[in-house]
Amino acid sequence: MNRSGARAEALCAERLRRAGLRIVARNWRCRLGEIDIVAEDADVTVFAEVRLRSVGRFGGAAESITAAKRARLIAAAQYYLAGRGERACRFDVMLLDATGPPRIEDIEWIRNAFDG
Repeated sequence: MNRSGARAEALCAERLRRAGLRIVARNWRCRLGEIDIVAEDADVTVFAEVRLRSVGRFGGAAESITAAKRARLIAAAQYYLAGRGERACRFDVMLLDATGPPRIEDIEWIRNAFDG
């Protein structure tokens, strides 16, 4: 991951913390994929995907979340939840379409972006 990507993930984790979520893990990996941020929002496990794109390059951040990417995130989340008991979850997407260094105020946070 490059410096801008690492900064974007740190900013998104901070945004989640400021909103009252508890960060459980960052860059959680398993054989099925990676989850950028795992957090808890009361009794809900939140799997947050961070997408940073420079404006005008290869489409925006939202367009970079393909069906295949969603499938990998869902599979990794199911693996994460296995053995942890029944728990509600949601998938949030945190988008940064930046022209300069990423800033916390540039984050577009989409809660419950897709169903698992």
